Amino acid sequence: MKGFTAALLLWTLISPSCSGGGGGGAWPTHTACSDSGLEVLYQSCDPLQDFGFSIEECSKELKPNVNIRFGIILREDIKELFLDLALMSKGSSVLNFSYPICEEALPKFSFCGRRKGEQIYYAGPVNSLGIEIPQGEYQVLLELYTEKRSTVACANATIICS
Repeated sequence: MKGFTAALLLWTLISPSCSGGGGGGAWPTHTACSDSGLEVLYQSCDPLQDFGFSIEECSKELKPNVNIRFGIILREDIKELFLDLALMSKGSSVLNFSYPICEEALPKFSFCGRRKGEQIYYAGPVNSLGIEIPQGEYQVLLELYTEKRSTVACANATIICS
């Protein structure tokens, strides 16, 4: 009987369809940065996992290199990793962008080639457009996925610039 109870408890805790396992509601909204008239909020859109992300200098004037921090535990091996970004304002598409982050023959970051169960933690610069963000509210959909199209991370973000 103890074995059955333990198995039932474990299943309840890890099952995504149960209220305790991640499928019972949305992930919390996190603040990536908030300062100087700019606020960047994000929420994981992956039903199975949340992740951590922050921007070091929160400014309406984007520098060509922005320092970020990103952390997640992998559910899939990474041979190749891709980023898709869609930027919208007032319901209209402003920008769609795809970028290969890890390619098998050309790994750009130390976490390329990591295996399922390992952690990715990146703290450092990423290239940006080096522009001033116009006043307004923007919605961003970000998706990191493998060569098999398996989701590594997914986020709905809101950028508020006043």
